[in-house]
Amino acid sequence: MGDVIQLRANDSLRSVVAGLGDPLRDKMATAYYGLQFLDDVQLAAIYKSNWLGKKIVDIPAMDAVRKGRDWQAEQDQIELIEAEEKRLGFWQKLLEAKVKARLWGGAALFIGTGEADLESPLNIERMGKGGIKYLTALSRRDISAGPIDQNVLSEFYGKPAYYEVTGGSASTMVRIHPSRFATFVGAPHADNLLAQGINYGWGDSIIEAVYSAMKNADATAANIASLVFEANVDVFRIPDFMASLSDPAYQSRLLDRFMLAATAKGINRALLLDKEEEYERKQVSFATLPDVMQTFLQMAAGAADIPVTRLLGQSPAGMSATGESDMNNYYDRIASIQSLEMSPSLYRLDESLIRSSLGSRPAEIFYSWSPLKQMTEKELAEIGKMHADTANILVTTGLFTSEELRTVVSNQLVEDGFYQGLDQAMEATAEDWEPDLGGDDEIDDPDQQAKQRQQAADAAPRTLYIRRDVVNAAEITRWAKSQGFTTVQDGLHVTIIHTRTPIDWIKVGNDIEWADSGNTIKILAGGPRLMEQFGDAVVLQFASSRLTWRHEDIKRLGAETDYPDYQPHITITWQKPEGIDLSKVEPYRGEIVLGPEVFEQVNDDWKAGVTEA
Repeated sequence: MGDVIQLRANDSLRSVVAGLGDPLRDKMATAYYGLQFLDDVQLAAIYKSNWLGKKIVDIPAMDAVRKGRDWQAEQDQIELIEAEEKRLGFWQKLLEAKVKARLWGGAALFIGTGEADLESPLNIERMGKGGIKYLTALSRRDISAGPIDQNVLSEFYGKPAYYEVTGGSASTMVRIHPSRFATFVGAPHADNLLAQGINYGWGDSIIEAVYSAMKNADATAANIASLVFEANVDVFRIPDFMASLSDPAYQSRLLDRFMLAATAKGINRALLLDKEEEYERKQVSFATLPDVMQTFLQMAAGAADIPVTRLLGQSPAGMSATGESDMNNYYDRIASIQSLEMSPSLYRLDESLIRSSLGSRPAEIFYSWSPLKQMTEKELAEIGKMHADTANILVTTGLFTSEELRTVVSNQLVEDGFYQGLDQAMEATAEDWEPDLGGDDEIDDPDQQAKQRQQAADAAPRTLYIRRDVVNAAEITRWAKSQGFTTVQDGLHVTIIHTRTPIDWIKVGNDIEWADSGNTIKILAGGPRLMEQFGDAVVLQFASSRLTWRHEDIKRLGAETDYPDYQPHITITWQKPEGIDLSKVEPYRGEIVLGPEVFEQVNDDWKAGVTEA
């Protein structure tokens, strides 16, 4: 029996030492989450007076609508739809509704059709041209939600069966069917039936979930600001100070004494003290405060699910910091809001909008949300080139027919938006198009046989020099003579590549991606232009991403050049007049028109053929 008692005593002692099961020792044992409800007055105050709360509400709403949508339809149909959006103020009303939904917990766009019976469902099929008369953005404070529809077989299950708004007079309430609204919520409730009396029929303000983090960031900023006024504190040590305070005369003499000391310090930059008095200045350190403030701002940004760079409008900090991954995640979130929240809410409005614009609903019309991240022209060109190369490889494999590849590749080009109206153009030429199936038929014509042998020989690797001749050379020659150049090189041109590395000309191909009419390109007037001297040559330098990309594409095929840094230029003359200062020459700033690409083998004796006039 004694052994059992001893065992229990040891067990109790271990629990006391470890603190297990003791609510007084384990602080988390009594921790719980409480609901901190913000009423409309507080929400309005936050949105009006707090910059952080306003940006948390506005930024995702603005980003969700600012790039608009890309409609896939005939060009005249797209113009009619966009004109209808403009007439109705669609994007302004949608932004207003999203902001109100995030702030108040819910909002809606009322589809005004002019009908008297608003309690019946909106009949989209009967919508004609101009059927939408107006759109009205309303917050949940302007609309009263009816009882939640509990019919599982209903399309509106879990949502209010109807909404009520004020009519012609303040005392008149109009009941409206939910199909006549495009509704949006801020932060959805887990169950609308559990939210009776709390934004009934709607959601919560997104401010409520971020309120604590936002308040902590504000409080930290306010405390840091108050420390600025206490950055330096003067400390005086006075003999028998506390013992003498009971004497009123001593208090008066003390105040006069330090007013005199402060005046002396201000005039002479020196502080006069009695021998037994001590003076010390306490300085507050701000070294770690920026890190503390940044931590609280990061917590607020995390609670709002907005990158710090977007929320604060600042550039990424730190070595190799770009913020690209954070922004990509944010863009994905906005895309999810558009596809999972906004598109379903706008379905009836969009269907009505198409009918109101066109008078009918063509089945092939659809839209996609424009991406927030915009690719550069170079990135788009590289993607297009990769698609073209892939299609070319598939053609050569013979795994697919020309008809199959035409359908697949054209769909890809249309979906990616490379060529607007391509699908309509293909429909117009569908009956006349015939696939080029090639074939191994033997050719009897000697001229055709010689041509085939020449084409086969063209694929043999050889040195390569590509240039584009200047079409408006006469205009540039006149400019050069007016600047004091006595002679100008005949045959002005721009060199694209000059490589002694044997290369397959067929793989290099033609610069068809950038071909204008007649396979010419135009360098628009203006932009950076410089006059430089390359060895004995005087050249006009200009900027052209097209020529630079073409040069780099050929280098990726294995071409090596004597000049690693390519800069498009036109050689004006090899005979620079004495006394001319190139820094004072006004560069030619007009349009430069370049002809088709000319392929030649490298001629090491090319300079002997240069003439000037």
